[in-house]
Amino acid sequence: MNIPDSLKYTKDHEWLRIDGDEAYVGITDFAQQELGDIVYVEIETEGEELAHGEVFGTVEAVKTVSDLFMPVAGTVLEINPELEGSPELVNEDPYEKGWMIKIKLSDSTSLDELLSQADYQEVIGQ
Repeated sequence: MNIPDSLKYTKDHEWLRIDGDEAYVGITDFAQQELGDIVYVEIETEGEELAHGEVFGTVEAVKTVSDLFMPVAGTVLEINPELEGSPELVNEDPYEKGWMIKIKLSDSTSLDELLSQADYQEVIGQ
């Protein structure tokens, strides 16, 4: 299972790739494996400022629909346009082509609450 050391993680299985005061957000390799084949990603929060833990969208797999939670407070700057026509990118490449949103961080101190690679591996029992 792929769990890059360069990212931060949440207990809800989202990842964050931080770039200055912006970050990309997606779901982890573990999460996409648990969900199975992803058939639809719905995110309608572009331009909205959301608090830590708020739902920013949903991901639909063959057997279930799951909410996507903001790992930190921020404004949704962009939604990955590739996911509309190719939601399977989340399964195929969850950390690169399968990213979901790009956000502007509201409070960088909340980054301290995110999990490291080792901490996340403990959460998923790896």
